[in-house]
This record gives sequence, C-alpha cells and structure tokens, in this order.
Amino acid sequence: MRQSVSFTTRSARVGERDGADYHFVDMAGFQQMIDRKQLAEWAEVHGNCYGTSLETLASASAQGLDLLLDIDFQGAAQLKKNCRHGVFIFILPPNFAELEKRLRGRATDADAVIKKRLKHAEEEISRADWYDYLVVNDDFTSALDGLVAIIKAERCRSSRNKRLLAELALEGEK
Repeated sequence: MRQSVSFTTRSARVGERDGADYHFVDMAGFQQMIDRKQLAEWAEVHGNCYGTSLETLASASAQGLDLLLDIDFQGAAQLKKNCRHGVFIFILPPNFAELEKRLRGRATDADAVIKKRLKHAEEEISRADWYDYLVVNDDFTSALDGLVAIIKAERCRSSRNKRLLAELALEGEK
C-alpha cells in the first residue's frame, strides 16, 4: 500500500516537501491538468485546488499496489462514479470538540480558516453514510486496526481475485 501524493495549488506549509507531501503547482498548471484530462478527480477546497493524477493511479495499478487517497467528498464522488473498484472509507473524528482541538493544535491555520474547516467538516460528515466504511479516529491503534481489517477483507473479495480463480479453473481442467 502506498500513499497517493496529490497535486495542490496551495502553498507549502513549514516542513512540507514538493513531491513527498504534495505536488505544489500554480493555478495555471493545475488548470492545464484539468483541460488535458490528466486528473482522476479534483476539487476546490478552502480556496485551493487539490487533485489526483490519472498517471498516479495507473502507475500504482501496474505495480499491483493499493493506493491510499486522502480526498474530500467532491473527489470521492468523482472517483466512485468513474473508478468502480475503489473502496471508500470515511475517517471520522470522535466529536467536533476534538476535531477543533486537533486543528488548533496543528498551529498552521488562522482562526478564520479553522472555522471554515469546521463548517466544511459538518458538510462532509453529513454525507458519511455514502461511504463504504466508517472509521472513528479516537484511539490511533483502534482506528488503524479498523483500517487494516477493511483492507484485508477487501483483498479477499472474490471480485478482486478473478485472476486466481481463472488460474485454478485452468489447473482443474488438466
């Protein structure tokens, strides 16, 4: 499994590295990617654009890797419509007070930005039942265990193992 590195028009925060945390591009470059249909999904969030390149998805698929995308509802809806084999997991905060505490604890955003993020979180959470799975990020170990269980279960789906089933069928015919 590998973390996808999204493209974004926002400025890098302290300690973020281009190509590792995000691919930082200007708005003109991002618009070119949209126009050239190079993005599997994209959305404007908090005044900045974020997107996942088709090349990133194709490369992971060719390598047989599961790819973890950290995207909002807009991008997830685009992917669910166009990439039917995705698994959609919503990571929930234990409550809004804890979410606000975590946002403020990062000390990277102004108060107005935090308020905007909290409002956006309300909208996102109102759509959480649309996702395939919900994981509450209250205790890190429990949340991680939930994610691992989902990944293991999804890897065992018969629809994801058609090649194996076909190979066994061929062996059985011998």
